[in-house]
Amino acid sequence: MRKPGILCAISFLVLINGLPVFGQQAGQPPQYRQEAAPVSVQKISPHVYEVSGGAGANCSFIVGEKDVFVIDAKMSAESAGEMISLIKQTTDKPISHIILTHSDGDHVNGLSGFPGNLDIIAHANSLKYIEKANEGAVEKVPLPNVTFSDRMSIYSGKLRIDLIYFGPGHTDGDIVIFVPEDRVAILGDLFFKGRDPLVHRIKNGSSFGLARVLLEIIGLDVRIYLSGHADPADKVEIERLYKHIIEIQDKVKTMAGEGKTLDEIKKELGVPTEKGFWPSFAEVIYQEIAAGGLK
Repeated sequence: MRKPGILCAISFLVLINGLPVFGQQAGQPPQYRQEAAPVSVQKISPHVYEVSGGAGANCSFIVGEKDVFVIDAKMSAESAGEMISLIKQTTDKPISHIILTHSDGDHVNGLSGFPGNLDIIAHANSLKYIEKANEGAVEKVPLPNVTFSDRMSIYSGKLRIDLIYFGPGHTDGDIVIFVPEDRVAILGDLFFKGRDPLVHRIKNGSSFGLARVLLEIIGLDVRIYLSGHADPADKVEIERLYKHIIEIQDKVKTMAGEGKTLDEIKKELGVPTEKGFWPSFAEVIYQEIAAGGLK
């Protein structure tokens, strides 16, 4: 691992089995994608800015005492370039790191639009998925060169940025970026607003794991949460999502225990029974129950 001087409190984990998944293709099904809009910047706190618009998910950047940390990379080199231009208009401090919340294409495909001398930080599992996607891709995505498995902190002067892995949720490589001084957390796709969560079982995501992750997130001393596909949220909204997940899980568990089929469960929950772009949240829960994934 490179740049050991900036890393602390890192625990390593043996990489687990990867699956053929995407890093260079569309990261979200149609209902989760955002309408294309001009790339824009919103100041969230003294150090944290959110970038919306363009191709791909919302991104963020953190302006430290000495340098800038970019969170996620948009879905295209063009949108990444637009984001870089706006960062340069916001601060004259140099970009030093890109931190990836996870490996989906709408968060990582724009990496090729950044200078090649930047450190790219991600969870070890996310690195595996990007590597796998690169195998069959015409245009390769630059790989993270700094990985961790549990938790690490990086600094810009006295400003500390915590990168925390709470376990599988949307995927098994999602991390939370927490800026304690500003009480801001960046969640990637661990939070969706006004819609069911999206869980990639193909990337070892877990609905029951997501509930546990959200409990950990709620426990952080945070006042503003940023995410890939929603406006800034407060703790009440995170708690609301957690309760919604538990409610759906309880309903699916009860109906599955009564011997109802997946289609019957979907009908009772008002979920379309036809096969969608990706499995519905209720279907993911049902599959986890069938596989004994209630631990």
